[in-house]
Amino acid sequence: MKYIIILGDGMADEPIPSLGNKTILQAAATPTMDKLAKMGRCGMLATVPAGFHPGSEIANLEVLGYDVSKVFEGRGSLEAAGMDVPIYPGEMAMRCNLICIEDGKIKNHSAGHLSTEEGCELIDFLNEKLADDKVRFFRGIQYRHLLKIKGGNKHVSCTPPHDVPGTPFRDVMVKPDTPEAAETAELLNQLILRSQEILESHPVNQKRKAEGKDMANSIWPWSAGYKPSMKTLKEMYGLKSGVVITAVDLIKGIGVYAGLTPVAVEGATGLYDTNYEGKAQAAINALKTNDFVYLHIEASDEAGHEGDVALKLKTVEYLENRIVKPIYEEVSKWNEPVAIAVLPDHPTPCRLRTHVAEPIPFLIYKPGVEPDAVQVYDEDSCKAGAYGVLKGDEFIKALLGK
Repeated sequence: MKYIIILGDGMADEPIPSLGNKTILQAAATPTMDKLAKMGRCGMLATVPAGFHPGSEIANLEVLGYDVSKVFEGRGSLEAAGMDVPIYPGEMAMRCNLICIEDGKIKNHSAGHLSTEEGCELIDFLNEKLADDKVRFFRGIQYRHLLKIKGGNKHVSCTPPHDVPGTPFRDVMVKPDTPEAAETAELLNQLILRSQEILESHPVNQKRKAEGKDMANSIWPWSAGYKPSMKTLKEMYGLKSGVVITAVDLIKGIGVYAGLTPVAVEGATGLYDTNYEGKAQAAINALKTNDFVYLHIEASDEAGHEGDVALKLKTVEYLENRIVKPIYEEVSKWNEPVAIAVLPDHPTPCRLRTHVAEPIPFLIYKPGVEPDAVQVYDEDSCKAGAYGVLKGDEFIKALLGK
């Protein structure tokens, strides 16, 4: 049997008054997902262990069965692997957003979703003005970039910018967790303030301002760590081969450490305008020659961070019609059975515009396995599923039959 996980990042939500107190999954038209839930078995998965922040880095590691208390070394180190940036002994890596500050407050975490070309031009400028033998920035995608610091101390508290839209930025600047980390915290805060001094007047931002767009007028580093030590999925579960398909460096990096081969898809953006058809076809092609595919779609999470109910509803229906349906229809014709799992990594409620740690609904369809009584795929229905509430590596073992 072959296996595919289709992960709609952040698509779980809470009841929304404008949708008649239905969740996004309940309001969306998802006949294929409902069919798979009816033919398969469902449950809830706790993807954020106690004491951890409900970030995609934690949740996706949990989905793949990793013990985050043992392997997690910060989001930056995972994204570095996705960007092919090595982390050497004595180096600390951090995710580095380009964000929009307005009236002294964090307006958004994405600088109005500036383009990758704009973001890379600004990162090059930051290297020209702020980098030295100790500090260096690395190009990523859109607003998502990387910062490495030689000799940096990871024991600092950094607030993810998507958690605090509307908050005065000075209230959530970097704080040391230990006296030894005070120098690193001070360095990071100085980089934030110096970036604001120089980015505002850059031609990219002046052009964006003239066009009425949000400016990328500050960096925001967060989630510090060193190089992690992780076993591959082959070592843990015996999978012979697998791929990861995503537009997000974080997920690509997790896949690299998990021993999965990254597959790039032209036009994959991480937003609602991503190349859904290209991703679906890439997954189908990969399943023909691999045991396992991890297919990650970011769009619903970004819509949740924007608080855009209509857009989030659209992204879930795009996932249904342009990802789940064509993949199921194709693999159902094959002689070798393909197990399909559909789930988010965490909820991103539109009301809150950030992640929460509530358990998420999942379905697992395996040809020939007796279904449970669940008839549709959503947060409430999956609570009655045969799997109950899983945690740790229980989900991946249920999928793989371990």
